[in-house]
Amino acid sequence: MVGLICITIAKAAFTNRFNDFSAILGNSKYLNIYSRDQKFFDKFDALLFTNFVISTAIFICICYRVLHSDLRLDPNSMLKIIFSIGVFLIIKVLFERLIASLFNMDEVIDHYIFQKTSYTNFFGMLLIPVNALLIYSITPSKLLLYFILSFLLILLVISLGTSLKRYQNLIKSNLFYFILYLCTLEIAPYVILYKFVTLY
Repeated sequence: MVGLICITIAKAAFTNRFNDFSAILGNSKYLNIYSRDQKFFDKFDALLFTNFVISTAIFICICYRVLHSDLRLDPNSMLKIIFSIGVFLIIKVLFERLIASLFNMDEVIDHYIFQKTSYTNFFGMLLIPVNALLIYSITPSKLLLYFILSFLLILLVISLGTSLKRYQNLIKSNLFYFILYLCTLEIAPYVILYKFVTLY
């Protein structure tokens, strides 16, 4: 309900922007228009980010319950997961901006972060009906979860491909730094998080 309320407020307060955002996978109009007018704190992105964090936490809990049927998550654990995801992503973005400032790549990284955040928020919207079906209608199974994860992975690859295509000339001329960026800021944080979760 909180996720739906966030999306409803975003649509009501920013109708034109929300309509452009809804078609983000089909065209780059949203990215071209709104990436120019970025703010450190954007109400529209904040609303959609809140939904993404909540929806992702719910989906993780569903996967956890299916894969470990003998274990149960209480409301406090759910809140901890929501808080952890939110803090992790915010710190990651702030760290990326810090690195961009140190290497004088603010403009490029700002556009890249905006694009990545936009796709992430779109995935958060997709998770609302998925979560609703898995909770209230369809009994989730491992096979179904693998299918959903595969579908989301395909969308992620498409969005990543769009980002790479958009900056392909810049990436080619700075291939070493791009690989270094991927390893340190895109892959390593998730590996560390996975290790931390599995251990504790």
